[in-house]
Formats: sequence, C-alpha cells, structure tokens
Amino acid sequence: MHDEQAGYSPDSALAELRRRLEAGLARARLKKTDLVARTGLSRTTVQLAFQTDGPVPSTQTVTALARALKLPMEELQALQRIAAGDGSSDRPGPGQPIGQWDPHALEVHPAGTARDGTGLPGQRLLPGYVPREHDQVLAEAVRDAAAGRSRMLVLVGSSSTGKTRACWEAVQPLAEQGWRLWHPFDPTRAEAALEDLARVAPQTVVWLNEAQHYLGDPGAGERIAAALHTLLTTPERAPVLVLGTLWPDYAKEYTALPTPGGPDPHSRVRELLAGRTVRIPEAFDDRALAEARVKADRGDRLLADALTRAGKDGRLAQDLAGGPAILERYQTGSPAARALLEAAMDARRLGVGLHLPRAFLTDAAADYLHDTDWNQLTDDWAEKAYAELAEHVHGKHAPLSRITPRPQRRPPGPSPDSVPLPRLTGPVFRLADYLEQHGRTIRRPLCPPASFWHAAYTHLTHPDDLDNLTMAAETRYRLQWAHHLRHRAAEHGSTNALQHLAEIREEARDREDAENLYRQAVDHGSTDALWRLAVMREEAGDRESAEDLARQAVDRGSTDALWRLAVMREEAGDRESAENLARQAADHGKSFALYRLAEMREEAGDRESAEDLAQQAADRGSTNALYRLAVMREEAGDVESAKNLYWQAADRGNTGALYRLAEMREKAGDRESAKNLYRQAVDHGSTDALWRLVVMREEAGDREGAEGLARQATDHGSTNALHRLAVMREKAGERESAEGLARTAADHGNPGALYHLAVMREEAGDRESAEDLARQAADHGESFALYRLAVMREGAGDREGAENLARQAADHGSTNALYRLAVMREEAGDVESAEDLARQTADHGSTDALYHLAVMREGAGERKSAEDLARQAADHGSTDALYRLAEMREKAGEGKGAEDLYHQAANRGAGNLWVHIAHTGALAERWPNGLDPDGTPTPPWR
Repeated sequence: MHDEQAGYSPDSALAELRRRLEAGLARARLKKTDLVARTGLSRTTVQLAFQTDGPVPSTQTVTALARALKLPMEELQALQRIAAGDGSSDRPGPGQPIGQWDPHALEVHPAGTARDGTGLPGQRLLPGYVPREHDQVLAEAVRDAAAGRSRMLVLVGSSSTGKTRACWEAVQPLAEQGWRLWHPFDPTRAEAALEDLARVAPQTVVWLNEAQHYLGDPGAGERIAAALHTLLTTPERAPVLVLGTLWPDYAKEYTALPTPGGPDPHSRVRELLAGRTVRIPEAFDDRALAEARVKADRGDRLLADALTRAGKDGRLAQDLAGGPAILERYQTGSPAARALLEAAMDARRLGVGLHLPRAFLTDAAADYLHDTDWNQLTDDWAEKAYAELAEHVHGKHAPLSRITPRPQRRPPGPSPDSVPLPRLTGPVFRLADYLEQHGRTIRRPLCPPASFWHAAYTHLTHPDDLDNLTMAAETRYRLQWAHHLRHRAAEHGSTNALQHLAEIREEARDREDAENLYRQAVDHGSTDALWRLAVMREEAGDRESAEDLARQAVDRGSTDALWRLAVMREEAGDRESAENLARQAADHGKSFALYRLAEMREEAGDRESAEDLAQQAADRGSTNALYRLAVMREEAGDVESAKNLYWQAADRGNTGALYRLAEMREKAGDRESAKNLYRQAVDHGSTDALWRLVVMREEAGDREGAEGLARQATDHGSTNALHRLAVMREKAGERESAEGLARTAADHGNPGALYHLAVMREEAGDRESAEDLARQAADHGESFALYRLAVMREGAGDREGAENLARQAADHGSTNALYRLAVMREEAGDVESAEDLARQTADHGSTDALYHLAVMREGAGERKSAEDLARQAADHGSTDALYRLAEMREKAGEGKGAEDLYHQAANRGAGNLWVHIAHTGALAERWPNGLDPDGTPTPPWR
C-alpha cells in the first residue's frame, strides 16, 4: 500500500481520500448528519472533510470518520499525511489551517467519550452547539474579518460557561475560506506570543484562550498587548481575528483604573480590551434551553443527559464541561473518597433524597473499602476525604458538596393537612448530578454492602427515604433488611409502612393491632387508612362507626369514602342507607354517587328507582346521570323512555343528549329536524355535532359549506372534522384538496390526518407519496406513521425500504418500529438481520426486542443463541432477561450457573414491584429467608 501511495501528489492524495470517504458513506447508507452524531465531530468539520475545495482534514477527523465508516484506518491516515504535505505548509506566519485543528487541542472542554464502536476508545465528544446572544456578536466579528477588517474580541465569563466552544464554532466559516489558526503555547504562552506575533500573516485567527496567561504575565503582558495593538492597526497585515477568553475577576483587574498616583500595571491591556469584550451569561435562557431540548430529542445524548441534570437552572455548559472532570476525580480519588462517593451513588439510585447526612455516608462507607485500605485509615480519614471531594473542578462543581438546606417557611399556626417531617441534624452533602447519573448506570448490577443498610437504619429518618430503601431491599430479596427498614419507616411516620404492617396484621386476623397501626397512619395524614378503618368497622357490623370514619375521611378531603360506603350498603341490600350515604356524598360534590346507584338499580331491573336517583343526580348538577340512564333504556329497546330521558338531559344542557336525539332524527329520515338539533348541540359546544353537519353538507354537494364548517370546528379546538374531511376527499380521488386539509389539521395539532392519508396512499400503491406524507406526520410528532409504513413495506417484501423507514421512525423517537422489524425478520428466518435490529432498539433505550428474540430462540430450541441474546438484554438493563436466562440454565440442569444468574438478578433489583413479584417464587424456593447484602443466604430470622 505504501508503494501505491508513494505515487500520490498532495492534490491527488486529497482527492483519493475524499473519494474513499464518499464511497464509505454511500456503502454505509448514512448521511453526513449521521456522522456528526456517531463521531462527535462538528457539522462543519464533517462537511469540510467531504468538500472538494475544503482544507485537508486533520488526522483526528480522518481517524474518527474511518472508524465510523469501517474503512481501513491506516490507509486513510497515510493519504491524509501526503495531502497535508501540500505547499500550504510553506505559507508565511505561524499556525495551521483551521480545519486541521482538533477543538480539544484548543482547550474546548470535552463533554463525554464515545459510547459505541464508532469512535476510538476514550474518544472525546462534543454535544451539538446551541447558539446564544453572544454568538451574534462573535458572528459579526467573524463577518468583519472575512470582509477584510481586523477584529479582536474577548469573551468574559465564569469557568466552563462555554467561552472557548463559542470561539471555536464562530471561526468555522473562516475555515471554508482557508484561514489559519495560531495557538501560541510553546515554550510558554507568553513567550510564544511575544516571539511570533510579529510574524502573524493575514487571514489568521490568533487564539488566546485563558488570556490571563498572555495579558496578565508580569513580564510580558504589556508588551503582548502592544504587539496585538500593532497587529490590529497595521493595514497591510489585515485581516486578522484575535479571539480570547477571560474570567470576570481577571477582566475586572485588567480594566480597573489606577488610583491617583498609584502604579498602573495594565495600562496597555486596559486600552486593548476597551470595547472588545463581551459577557457570557452563567445560564442558558429559555430560548436556548428550548433549542437544546430540540437537539436532545433528535438524538444528542450528551445534551439530553445534561438537560436531565441542569435543565432547571440552565447551567448546561458547566455541567457538560465539569462532568468528565468530576468523573476523573472519582476514578482517581483516594480509596476513602471513592467509598464515600459510591455510598452516595447507591443512596441516590435507591431513592434517598438529595440531602445526604454526613453521619450516614461515613458509616455507610466502611464496607466499600477493601480490608487493606480499611486497615490503613487514620483517625482523621473522613475529614481528609470530605475535603478532597469538596475541591471544585470546571464550573464550580465538586464531586460531593456540603450544603445548607433552606428552611421551610409555612404560614403560622397549625395545619391539619400536613405532618412535620424530621429535621436534618449535622452536616449534609449533595452528590454531583453527573456522578449520580453515572452511578445509576455502572452500579446498577450491584447490591450495596451491609454497612450501607446498617447506616441507613441507624441514621436516616425521613419516611420517604426509608420507604424507598425498604422497596429497594425487598426487590433485591434482602428480606431481613426490608423488614427492619419498614419498621423503622413506620416509627418515623411513614404512612406506607404503617398501612403495609396494618394489612399484614389484618390478614393475620389481628384486628386490634391492625386498627392501631391504621390509626397511627391516620395521625400522620393518611386518608386511605381512615377508609380502611371504615371498611373494617363496616365488615364487623359497626355501621355507625363506619359512617363516622367515612365522614372523617371526607373532612380530610377524601370524598370517595362516602360513596364507596354507599356502594357497599347497596350491594348488601340496604338501599335506604345506601341512598342516604350517596346523598351525603353528593352534598360533598360527588353527584356521581347517586348516578352510580341509579346504574345499579337499572341493572337490577328497578327502573323507577333508577330514574328517581338519576333525577336526583341531575338536580345536583349531574345531567350525565340522565343521559346514561337514557342510553341504558335505549340499549334495552325502550326507545320512547330513552327519548324522554334524552330530552330531560338536553333541557338541562347536556349536549350529548342533543347529539343523540339528532342522530335518531337523522336515522328516521328527518334531516331538517336533525340539522336543527345538531345546530343546537353546536351552540352548546359540541364539535361532534359540527362534524355531522360537515358530513351532511359534503354529502349534499355543498363542499364549500362543508369545508367552512370543518374550519369552524378547528377554531373551536377540534381538528377531527378537518381530518375526516381530508379522508373523504382522498376517497373521492381529490388528493390535492385532501393533503391541504390534512396539513391544516396537522398545523393545528392533529398529525393523524397526514398519517391516515399516508396509509391510504401506501395501500393504493403510491409509495413515494405515502412516505412523504408519513414523514410530514412524523415531523409533526406522529412517529407512528413511519413505523406503520415500515411494517407495511416489510409485509410487501420491501425489506430495504422497511428498514429505512424504521430507522427514520426510531430517529423520531419510535423504537417500536425497529422492534417490530426485528421480530418480523426473526420470523422470516433472517437471524442475523433480526439480531442487528434488536441491538439497535437496545441502543435506542429499549431491550424488549433482544428479550423477545431470546424467548423465540429458546422456543425454537436454539439455546446458545437464546442465552446470548438474553445476556445482551441483561447487559442493557433488563432484569427480566437475567431471570429468563437463569430459568434456561436451570432447565438445562446447570444448577450453579442458574444460581449465579438468580444472584445477579436479585442484586440488580426489579424495575418495579410487579416484576419482582413475578419472580419471587423462584427466589423463595432457593432462599426462603432472603439474602444477606453480600449475597449469602440469610439464616432463619423470623
């Protein structure tokens, strides 16, 4: 290969490099925007790499593109080296073409590393860029420079607010014009600047990141400022662009006026900066946050992650810059510091609140330390570790920060609806959001050690924290700790724990103890416990007490209690008492209680009593009771009685009754009367009635009138009329009219109209038009449209088209499309393609396809393949898959392998209680008393 490359000139090497990149892009069936997402390179960098007249791409760019496109990396790197040896290197002045710079070499903070096989190990990534107001000022400076006028601009802002990234994005248009960029830093920044500023040629960006290293240098700062002034004001050296960044404290120091008679160490710097600084805000404003969310929704994972942590306060730039540094601090920290962080990570992922007591963290950390590290701890180990973790990284972030919780301020006087929560005592800390998110991923398969559970039982007092840890212990089958934590939660006023314990006592027929626990829950604000007490009294025959408790529940805001008691009395045959309670419920705003009794009486055949109750409900404002009773009469064949009730409901303003009467008139052939009733319903706000008028106009040939009424319906908030009219026009063959109506409906929030037309076009064989309409629907938020077309294409045998549409649907947020295709491919026997699609669903956040394929393979007797897929699903976070894998091993007689997998599943914890319950039997069979934190079976303890 090297011999072949030896014959390339720089120009031919660059042309060959681009030809191979283009071929790789076409073969991979990707777009350049896909490469931006896969490589972390900027849009401009990727575009220039393929652009015929663009500069030679950097080695880093070529390497990233080769990896993403699965091209021979060494061959492309060799071509890049030859192309880079062009005469451009002989240009006068320091620096190199902008396109050859890696932004990280210019000190742009990375926001993460490559997560998949498309990037080099540890490859640093940048999120999509979100322009803000200061970018407009930068863009103006760049336009001036491009037009031939020298400019200088220094961005002033706190650490990690996006200053350097803003400069990098700003100079990309100059890259297309062949500008160079010079970053003076060797042997020192100040020395490099002084030595070569006089050699800077036109069309050069002078990069002064962290400008205090240049302008604030005690020996060279003023001389550098003078040299920059000369550079900017010498016409024959124009155009140049000088970009710098400064922290606010430095800017304030350099621009401060000297005291009379005092020294003036920064006079030239002050003159240079005058009118050449722009402030960078600490946070993204609402507009910038909205744009960031759009980019996140379109697949920018770095922005999506940052928004989950910093979306409320808008400090995205700090989060993106500080996260990797905080992660490095965790990975390289002392054993004691790592132990504290891991205890904090586990606490947060298992549901403990933001404020972590120091006493809890310190005690919890013990078992996170190896015996060797534990034995080497000094008496002041905790103080040293907390001090280490409090040191700030970029953006004023620290791995573990001591905080002062804000005091709760409530109106004076007692509040019956709230129970005071325990106050935190002693220092409390907050884990950095980035580490919290990291911990939820890397520590998910792990069960915290015994010291964690003991520290939680000993030091935590907030009932929500204890409730959450109880659930975490239970779903990890740490039954003994779940038992003790639940009792601890009950002691601290957890209504969930108290009610759970009460239910256990009730099941054991210990009514006295159950009532006592329910009453404790009531004292802590639980109206559900009051209702349970009322039920117990009702079942015991103490009706007076049951009613009293139900009224107490009502007084506490649970108006359901009275009507639920009424239903119990009705079912027991005590109609008088049931009606009395239902009326009381109605007096408290639950008129449907009378309505529900009316339904029960109607179903029992007591029509007179049912109508009386419905009338009472109507008198209390529930015309739905009359309407529902009318429907029941109509369904029973008593049309005249139904009409009478519909008219009563209509007289009370029920538009549904008017609409139903109109339908009955229309069915009987009395169209004029029907129209009149429909109009009355429209006047009462019924958009369905308006739609019926649209249909009647359309059927009568008054198309203009039909469309006018449909638009009225849209103005009233219902786009269904436009949707249905579009479908009618489509069926009539008037495609242009149909599309216009469907787009209007979509613009008003109903993309289903476009989707419906897309399906009709697909069924008619017009695939191009169908795909266009489905894409429009997806752009309006209806990603199911693309999914539906993908399934249709797959069914028609167009697998390539189906896969393309499924990927588009996934890009619009529908992983179901890829999942469905994976299953279809599996059913068709295309195992390799099915697995590839299933992995794509997992990459988009859904493990269902991998799990489903594993089940299908197992059913087909392909055990090895099934296990492999189940393992992949488990690696992507599916606890169900681990259980399934364990069952498969067990069936194969591999007891040890099955037990290991059951251990892994228990340690991971079920995603919810129902998943846990589904697999409890398998765990109970092995470990009837549960597991200890270290995974060993718990000996009998009850």
